[in-house]
Amino acid sequence: MTTQPKMRTAAENGEGGGGGIDPGLSTLIGNGEDLAPFVRHAFEAGKPEALLHQLRNIVKKKEVEIEELCKLHYEDFILAVDELRGVLVDADELKGMLTNENQRIQHVATALLSKLEELLELYSIKKNVSEALRTLKICVQVSILCHKCNEHVSDGNFVHALKTLEVIEKDYLHNVPLKTLRKVIEKQIPAVKAHIEKQVCSEFNEWLVQIRNMARKIGQLAIGQAASARQRDEEMRAQQREAEEQSRSGLAECVYKLDMDQLEEESILEFDLTPVYRAHHIHTRLNIEERFREYYYKNRLMQLKLDLEVSTAQPFLESHQTFFAQIAGFFIVEDRVLRTAGGLLSESQVETIWDIALAGITSILDSQFTRMDTASHLLLIKDFVTLLCSTLKHYGYRLTPLLEVLDNNRDKYHVLLLNECRKQVTNILTNDTYEQMVIRKEYEYKMNVLAFNLQASDIMPVFPYVAPFSSSVPDICRVVRSFIDDSVSYLSYGGHMNFHDVVKKYLDKLLIDVLNDTLLDMIHGGTLGASQAMQTAANISVLERACELFIWQVAQRCGVPVRLVDRPRAGLAAKAVLKASQNASFNALLSQMNSKLDEFMLLMNNVNWIADEPPPNVGEYMSEISIFLDSLMSTSQQILSLEAMYKLGISALDHVSDSIVAAFLSDNVKRFTVSAVTGIDNDLKVLEIFAEEKYEDTGLSDLNKKRSFRDCLVEPRQLVNLLLSNQPENFMNPVIRQKNYRALDYKKVANICEKFKDSPDTLFGSLSSRNTKHNARKKSMDMLKKRLKDFN
Repeated sequence: MTTQPKMRTAAENGEGGGGGIDPGLSTLIGNGEDLAPFVRHAFEAGKPEALLHQLRNIVKKKEVEIEELCKLHYEDFILAVDELRGVLVDADELKGMLTNENQRIQHVATALLSKLEELLELYSIKKNVSEALRTLKICVQVSILCHKCNEHVSDGNFVHALKTLEVIEKDYLHNVPLKTLRKVIEKQIPAVKAHIEKQVCSEFNEWLVQIRNMARKIGQLAIGQAASARQRDEEMRAQQREAEEQSRSGLAECVYKLDMDQLEEESILEFDLTPVYRAHHIHTRLNIEERFREYYYKNRLMQLKLDLEVSTAQPFLESHQTFFAQIAGFFIVEDRVLRTAGGLLSESQVETIWDIALAGITSILDSQFTRMDTASHLLLIKDFVTLLCSTLKHYGYRLTPLLEVLDNNRDKYHVLLLNECRKQVTNILTNDTYEQMVIRKEYEYKMNVLAFNLQASDIMPVFPYVAPFSSSVPDICRVVRSFIDDSVSYLSYGGHMNFHDVVKKYLDKLLIDVLNDTLLDMIHGGTLGASQAMQTAANISVLERACELFIWQVAQRCGVPVRLVDRPRAGLAAKAVLKASQNASFNALLSQMNSKLDEFMLLMNNVNWIADEPPPNVGEYMSEISIFLDSLMSTSQQILSLEAMYKLGISALDHVSDSIVAAFLSDNVKRFTVSAVTGIDNDLKVLEIFAEEKYEDTGLSDLNKKRSFRDCLVEPRQLVNLLLSNQPENFMNPVIRQKNYRALDYKKVANICEKFKDSPDTLFGSLSSRNTKHNARKKSMDMLKKRLKDFN
């Protein structure tokens, strides 16, 4: 049984010969570690044969160890084999028992296996049903959400519809197990979004149409509020002016208070921006906000351009209110959108739109103002433009260009206004009767006198009251007052805060270029009679005094304190101009008076210069002159001041005096007799008595002038006295001449004396008897003639 193991040499054990065993490799194999790194290293080093040789040595070494182990324990091994054989017998017995038991179990478990298969099948069905239920649950939830989305879309709840779509996309779509359903939903979601966008855009487009129609009403309401505020401001200023006027006149004490009942709350401008908000919100949720912003800006800009088109079918004067109301409403809406729409509009976009509107409005205004030829039309449009500015000022829009347009047309407006006033003044002066205005009622007195501060006294007169001016004066004052109101109306609420000096400048132009020039044209036109020229001079004097009232009215309307009006340099240049025109009118009166007197002096041609006897009555010319001067002085006493009446009387009597002397010097008078001189003397006495009475009765003597009316007749009186003197040669005596004949001129006296014939030249004149006195006077006259001839 046992065999003697063969002894192996050292070479067979791998311990000698050509190579040894690497300790590292031996350790790895002994520890059961992975040899892959070691093998990889051998191949990388290019020495796989050495590794194989070492591995063979290790194998041989292990075989030797096994043989030695078997040699040491071979008896134990035999015992183990025997035991193993016994175990095999037991195993066979056990195997038979197991076979029998297996057959029995197989017989018993056959029924159980069928039941198990049924159970497994049921578990599979359950799993499938659970999966189906899960799938159906997801599909039902998605279907419910889709249904809700459809309902929201049908009801117009687009925001909720988009939220539902977002839930489907984020939470359900990727979990839908049915591919077909998922594809359908994926296909319909963009379609639903497109439908929502289309519906929202449709609603927004309807809003665009609606808001454009509403913009006019919005603008009208806003401008109406501005007009009401302006009206309240004007009423307050009117109350202040009334209080100042009462305070100025000392009629009453002024108590200022704020009447709270007069303050009304402004109506709130209501308009619906919901379609804008919703469209903006939905486009934002659809991630196309920028596209909607561009769409909104583009469409509103197109609407603005349509609004800026002026209709040619209707005059701008009739359509300007709706035009500006439309613009105001447009920008009120834009301001609300800017402030509340969450970034739909930017401030730069609104400013760009406003700049476009400004350019269009200023161009339209310049064009329309150029075509206008009526001041009231231009004022109407200006007032509405300022209301537009006042309205949009509350919303922060830049209004300077609009106000500059109004300021640039200021001169044009006043030129038109001055032309209209010129027509009114011309009509007033043309239709004036130039008779003193008779006022019969107290209200007429207040309306025509007190209203313009034309009263001579603060005491109410007895009616009927005869005013020193004609009806044209209060009418002209009304024109001036209306001009001031219109001028202030144009300049107020514009770019100038202090326009008092501007109004005063235009008032000067009215009084100088219109009123004064019209008066001068009438004065120099030669159509005025003496009484008309007198009344014109009186009217101008009243208008000159009224300049103070005009200045006060300008200050009152401009809100300037009265203390500034009372300054020395605050007056009108027109006052001095009217003063000069008054002098021109007075000169025209003098010219008319002299012309009339010349007409009466022509009646001296009827005087018989060679009469033998003095005329029994006053000459016809002197009667006419006396009547005329009496009427002239009576009228002037009611109309003119004492100073003007004095100048008038002096001028009239000087002219009569010069005319009488000129009559003696006239070529028509070849010679005259003492009887003719006696008639002139009687006429002159009548005139002297008239002059003295008028000078005293009219109160002119109170002026203490150096020269009285009678002094104007000194030259003809001294001439007549010389001609009737018994010793006319005394004229050459310096002392006597200075005392009695100082007004006479040598040359005139010489010419007149040459014509003087003491008796008529008849055929028998030299034979007629003469008394001594007459002869002495004749000799003296002849002596005077000779001496004057020698003197000349």
